[in-house]
Amino acid sequence: MLKKTLLVLLGVGCMHASQAQLLNKLKKLGKTNSTTTTTPASNTGGSFTESEAGSAIKEALAKGVANGIANLNKTDGFFGNDLYKLLLPPDAVKIGNTLRAVGLGPQVDQAILQINRSAEKAVGYAAPIFVNAIKQMTLTDALNLVKGGNNSATEFFKSKTTDQLKAAFNPVVKKSLDSTSATRYYTDIVNTYNKLPTTFNKANPNLQDYVTTMAVNALFDQIGKEEAAIRANPAARTTDLLKKVFGNIL
Repeated sequence: MLKKTLLVLLGVGCMHASQAQLLNKLKKLGKTNSTTTTTPASNTGGSFTESEAGSAIKEALAKGVANGIANLNKTDGFFGNDLYKLLLPPDAVKIGNTLRAVGLGPQVDQAILQINRSAEKAVGYAAPIFVNAIKQMTLTDALNLVKGGNNSATEFFKSKTTDQLKAAFNPVVKKSLDSTSATRYYTDIVNTYNKLPTTFNKANPNLQDYVTTMAVNALFDQIGKEEAAIRANPAARTTDLLKKVFGNIL
């Protein structure tokens, strides 16, 4: 019981990590990188070192993660957002439509609400998972992305880390689904559907994988928007490093 309580407290601590704390982790990483080389990043056309360019990309990604968590880890962060609101999994759309047709719409709506509440809760624990993935980017990887398009760093990060992030995030999502009763509400509507005399093909879509995928995609979308803003808008460059690197890209 004590062990379980400690784990919960640790999780809550991660969930409430502030943007400043998240950026500080990346700034420390940037300082470490800065000792590896002082070679000017001539291929970027700016007066900054290669390590500064690489650290700036990592900082931009971390800033996107922090802002994404702040935007999504709150009541209606998913449910009240038309872009991110989770409906039933694609394989369960027929379940929802069938139950609504027989007057069980409120049960479907309750399941959808709790699914979104679980996603809102789960993303609060994403910070250390994403920060660790950002740390794994090599200096060469990050440097090559400085002069990329609006979302080049985000897309690279996404392509390289999505599978690992999902694997790490999946158990967090499961706990969130269970704690918000989303699993129970969802299981109830699936079981109700399967018992209908008109149901010939039993259904049991994987809710956990679906919510994990949608939550990770939402965070990547937030990261991409932050990266685009940093590249295009000087006001979004909130640290000296971001101003120095992204303000000198030609």
